[in-house]
Amino acid sequence: MQLLKWSSLDNAEKTAVLSRAELIQSKDVSSQVNAIIEQVISDGDQALRALTSELDNVVIDDLTINQSDIQSAKLQLDDELKKAISVAFGNIQRFHAAQAQETIKVETTKGLECELRTEAIESVGLYIPGGTAPLLSTTLMLAIPAMLAGCKRKVIVSPPPIHPAILSIAEQCGITEIYQLGGAQAIATLAFGTETIKPVDKIFGPGNRYVTAAKSAIASDNRTPTTIDMPAGPSEVLVIADDQANEEFVAADLLSQAEHGVDSQCICITTSQEQADAISNAVEKQLIDLPRKEIATQALSQSRVIVVDNIEQAIEISNRYAPEHLIVQTQSPRELLGSFRNAGSIFLGAYSPESMGDYASGTNHVLPTYGYAKSVSSLSLADFQRRYTVQSLNQQGFLAIADAVITLADAEQLDAHANAARVRKQAILKEQDNGKS
Repeated sequence: MQLLKWSSLDNAEKTAVLSRAELIQSKDVSSQVNAIIEQVISDGDQALRALTSELDNVVIDDLTINQSDIQSAKLQLDDELKKAISVAFGNIQRFHAAQAQETIKVETTKGLECELRTEAIESVGLYIPGGTAPLLSTTLMLAIPAMLAGCKRKVIVSPPPIHPAILSIAEQCGITEIYQLGGAQAIATLAFGTETIKPVDKIFGPGNRYVTAAKSAIASDNRTPTTIDMPAGPSEVLVIADDQANEEFVAADLLSQAEHGVDSQCICITTSQEQADAISNAVEKQLIDLPRKEIATQALSQSRVIVVDNIEQAIEISNRYAPEHLIVQTQSPRELLGSFRNAGSIFLGAYSPESMGDYASGTNHVLPTYGYAKSVSSLSLADFQRRYTVQSLNQQGFLAIADAVITLADAEQLDAHANAARVRKQAILKEQDNGKS
């Protein structure tokens, strides 16, 4: 990891230090992904089998996971893993169930009632990454809120072979539509469908740069109404550590992020040069025994330890970077919470490592990356629902705002809009006159 002193950098250097890798925007990746999307649209199931063989080196005859596959998978789980899943399931379910929204009704004017209602998105596609690590935790993070929201059709796609725990969790959440399918071709399928798989209304889930590029392409493709959960890039963490922080804890947090993938990014900000040196040494020491050492080493090559003058400067840098995960290992970290503006998820204190949120605290680990935390929220129950408004007016409510509507419509030169109000106003006034006579 690079060791840098923030106050010694000029503006251009500061921008460079907080920059992300350009992998997601690679023209080569985009062209490959666009070709895959067109192949899926053109050739359907045949394309899926060919692409799975070519890109995943797996030959599959049947894309569909059936009930016997699920029951067989459940038998492969040991009791310890089952117990861990149960702990995580319970916490995630409790936190997301508490997010349920009630219908809002407001009488904005006498005789005029407005409502904000919420209903589940009818069909959702849940992408569960495989690759270098099967993310069974992502199944929990996506399937549980989809279940709680009441989505009628829930589809899981995941690269073959699908981990038995993914199938078991899917069954717990009432998901029976599961396909052995990964990469950009899976995203294209969820958006456009094939002979076997129907398209969905919204796609959820993280993935590698090809999956991310495919989601971005789908989001801007007017041939499909399918939307995505959020834009995303490689996973990232920013740790703020004062001179009292435990350097072993900080190093462990940085490495837990670095092992995600070679394009993961880790940034540590500390108020002490001595602490910066201690953290760097602890990272090197812990890295030696890490099974995913090679991946973590590559990720650390684009990561930094930054020494700042004070905590206020650390907060300023964090808000500028807008990390996916923000870990605050300082004295009284909650006192700083109100100062943070841009982060996907915040972890306060020495005993709140990112891994707690990644697996079992209850919060969702699907988060905005690449600086999108400045405007995009962490995944929640609301993402699996759509909101719509209702308004109802009786004659009293209509007359109360009719003149304002007519005036505004006339100002915009939208005569038909104004007329829709005029004809009703005239009818009401005529009715009232007739009633008097």
